[in-house]
Amino acid sequence: MSLTMPAQQTPDKIAFVADIHLLDIYADYENFNGLEIDGITNKAKIRSMSAQLHSTRLFNENYFVLKAVLDDIAARGIKLVAFPGDYTDDGQPININGLAEILKSYVDQYDISFFITTGNHDPVRPYTIAAGKKDFLAKDGSNQPIFSEANLYQSKPDEHDAIIEPKLEKAGYNFILNALADFGFFPKKNYEYWETAFSTYNPQNYTFEKAKMASQISERTYKINDSLSIPDASYVVEPKEGLWLLAIDGNSYVPQENGSLSSASIGYNQTIAHKKHLFKWIKTVAENAKKLNKRLVAFSHYPSIDFNEDASSLLDEFLGKNKWQLERVPKERIAKTLAEAGIKLHFAGHMHINDTGKREYENGDFLINIQTPSLAAYIPGYKILNLEDDFAEVETVSISEVPRFNELFPLYKKELEYLKNNNLDTWDDAILKSQNYHDFTEYHLENLVKLRFLPNDWNVEFETYLSNLTGKELFKVVSNNAQIPQDFSDWKAYDMILDFYKIRNADKLAFKDIPEKRLAAYKKIIAAAKTKKDFQNKNEQKLHQFLLIFDKFINGLPATHFKVDLKTGDIQELE
Repeated sequence: MSLTMPAQQTPDKIAFVADIHLLDIYADYENFNGLEIDGITNKAKIRSMSAQLHSTRLFNENYFVLKAVLDDIAARGIKLVAFPGDYTDDGQPININGLAEILKSYVDQYDISFFITTGNHDPVRPYTIAAGKKDFLAKDGSNQPIFSEANLYQSKPDEHDAIIEPKLEKAGYNFILNALADFGFFPKKNYEYWETAFSTYNPQNYTFEKAKMASQISERTYKINDSLSIPDASYVVEPKEGLWLLAIDGNSYVPQENGSLSSASIGYNQTIAHKKHLFKWIKTVAENAKKLNKRLVAFSHYPSIDFNEDASSLLDEFLGKNKWQLERVPKERIAKTLAEAGIKLHFAGHMHINDTGKREYENGDFLINIQTPSLAAYIPGYKILNLEDDFAEVETVSISEVPRFNELFPLYKKELEYLKNNNLDTWDDAILKSQNYHDFTEYHLENLVKLRFLPNDWNVEFETYLSNLTGKELFKVVSNNAQIPQDFSDWKAYDMILDFYKIRNADKLAFKDIPEKRLAAYKKIIAAAKTKKDFQNKNEQKLHQFLLIFDKFINGLPATHFKVDLKTGDIQELE
């Protein structure tokens, strides 16, 4: 390994693929044969469409999307791919093994190197726990409970008996790290450098043998109390000369009064208090990278900057406490700590959104947080980083065409038929008319808004009030101008609510799914609302809050294709 590098001319290209949530739908189960599909040899083991439409992520189609994305990456000649966590449904061995098999095929065929860090779904807890799901799809279209152990789930009278599948347990660190050992979690001889948060060597005296000893999981643990130690899977790797990838394990698990451990889903807000060694090490890594003239990019599952276009306080006021997953919004000290440590570029996932956040400080420190879209949500996509010495170009690749994305539709039709025949809650079958995967995820989000977000997060009175307004009526409420523009006539405020969520998820990538006239109308309504000072009632006041949030969503930092000046932190939008 060369300890110092001269100024480099060739950009390093890395793809970031987040929140895959892989369910290996054609894996072999011990006690469940799966469902037949005409023309398909393998039998499917899938979750119900109803389960998908109530979840922030898809479960089943991810199997096809991951392969489509990796094919796209391979076609572009990209050799370095990073996964910022949540690469499986819930860290189940059957899905971890399926992921490893898929990735190995791309290593063998295309010579791609993969680098993985943890997410709150993998591992769900630091040690293996019994688990399962009650909403797999049965042959007759009903739910089929499948669990890793007996007596975990008591089937209802109208349900099938639970099937036992041991490999549906939620695996802990030991299994996950060893099963995915070839994808960054352990050193390789062809890496220029590799270390953990606990390594005692440095770049000057590095050897592969030292790294191999330091990589043992027993050497990578920290105490959370006198009786419990937990692994920290963080590592920094130099996959090619001059480039350091810092894979941050942002998971932390806090003992609860009932003896259990907390979820890691809060992210850095919890981790900064319980993994102090981690942030100290991050600073050391950044200092060494600077001293040795290495290009450094960090990635973690968790955002380091407010991912709501700095509208989180408005959202809290608009929706109330414990809504919108606001507990996941990083406190300001997270960005400050990472910026002070010397981190400039930080890629994240977790929220299934496309977004860019920035913090800059008087001493010249800055941090850019880049939210990578999920493959399992609207708009599906991934990021490509072209990293130079002084500049970073970030491009978002949205995924529309996915071979076989509709392969499971016949099974969903059976499910819908079962629901109708038994007078159970149904879902809109328009999703089964999707022409491509992009449309499929758009329908998924629209159903999710209707079935989950509005009922769970919104004030019922205000949601009813707003949904029933026409565009003209909406403009009239917020404007002192009696003359209403003509292009407000063909939509309702419910369309605006759906578009609000689309823009929140996809940033400006969503604009292509919104009619130009309607988007222009939104901007006129927002502009009018900003001048309004008096509100006739609570609904008008809430409408004003909603429009201020919408304004921030529409006018966020560039997130689709942009360039970052790594000396100043300036962000330039690119075509």
